[in-house]
Amino acid sequence: MSTLPDTPADTGALAGADAAYERSDDALVRAARVGDEDAFGEIVERYGPGMLRYAQRLMNGSETDAAEVTQEALISAWRSLESFAGHSSLKTWLFRLVHRRAADQLRRRRATPIDDALLSRMVKPAADNPLQHVLDQELLGALQQALSELPWHQRATWLLREVEGLSYDEIAATLSMPVGSVRGHLYRGRRTLAERMARWR
Repeated sequence: MSTLPDTPADTGALAGADAAYERSDDALVRAARVGDEDAFGEIVERYGPGMLRYAQRLMNGSETDAAEVTQEALISAWRSLESFAGHSSLKTWLFRLVHRRAADQLRRRRATPIDDALLSRMVKPAADNPLQHVLDQELLGALQQALSELPWHQRATWLLREVEGLSYDEIAATLSMPVGSVRGHLYRGRRTLAERMARWR
C-alpha cells in the first residue's frame, strides 16, 4: 500500500522543499539591485516588521512616527542598494537606516512619552491582584519615564540589547560605533536605570 501524501513524513519533506526555495538575503539583494520589485518585497516582508517595531520603540511608541521612519528607511534602502557592500548583515544595515531616520526625526521634534504597551511585557501580569496591578502600573510608569530620559545612544543600545536581543557586534554595526562604545553606552544606561529603579528591587 502506498503512503498517502499527507502523512507527517511527506508533510515534513514538503516543508523542507519549501524552505529550500526561500531565497537568501544575498540573492534577494542581487535581484533587487537590477530592479526586481518582488525581491525587494520579500526583503520588506522579512525585515519590515522588526524595523517597524524598533522604530516604534525609538519614537517613544508613536505608531505614526514609526511608520514614517520605517517607510523612509525602506525608500532609502531601495534607492541605495548599490551601496550595500555586505560588510554587515542585511538586517543590521536595514536597522541602521531606521536608526538614522529616527535620530533625524527626533532631533526635529520634542520627545513624546513611551507607549506603555511597548514595555508591558517586561512587567509580569498582576494575576488578578488589584494591589499588585496598581504596583505594576507604577513600575511600568517609572520605567517608561526613566527610559525616556536616557541619552539617545544609551537608550538605543539598551533597546537593541534588552528588547531586540541583538549581540554587541550587531548593535555596533547598527549604530556605526565600536563595540567598546556600545558596551560603554549600555553600561551607563543600565547603571542609570538601576539607580532610577532602585525602589522597585
